[in-house]
Amino acid sequence: MTQDTLEGLFVSELKDLYSAENQLTKALPKMAKAARCEELQQGFVDHLQKTQQHIERLKEIFKRLDKEPGGKKCKAMEGLIKEGAEVIEENKKESATLDAGLICAAQKVEHYEISGYGSVKAWAGLLGLTSEAALLNKTLEEEIETDSNLTKLATGHINKEALSGSNGSGDNGEETNGGDKHSTNRIKRTKNRMR
Repeated sequence: MTQDTLEGLFVSELKDLYSAENQLTKALPKMAKAARCEELQQGFVDHLQKTQQHIERLKEIFKRLDKEPGGKKCKAMEGLIKEGAEVIEENKKESATLDAGLICAAQKVEHYEISGYGSVKAWAGLLGLTSEAALLNKTLEEEIETDSNLTKLATGHINKEALSGSNGSGDNGEETNGGDKHSTNRIKRTKNRMR
């Protein structure tokens, strides 16, 4: 199917997202392993599970359209994942800067996916594919939520720790944010939101 019709463009972009999500399933475990902040690690693990659900939704849409999901490689995601790998290689494991860089890399991925899912959801609506549009909207909402959670982690304490050069861990190896009761409560609330 060519891309000179909206339906052709729709299918092509679905294939691009399918490739992107599959590439991401290989990158997220590496990002989780590299992260030093427990909340960020768990966020990557949780998003891996959601990414697998996104792939299943895309497969369902392809099945409904009687199309094959493969045949296209998302070069943009490939590049974004390479950038994330560079962040890991260039930063020390115990550095808060590593976590800030991982969040930046992850948000680039999320913004790419948000724009892609937003477009295909709109096109599905125009093409009269209402159940497919609903599936795509569910994924879009999850991508937006992930981006929001990453922002909360970054602005909550990770960026500040990176600025101060802190590794964010106390003598016992547990993450702290200055050791006060309010910081500890904020960390607990953030963990609950990430789940």
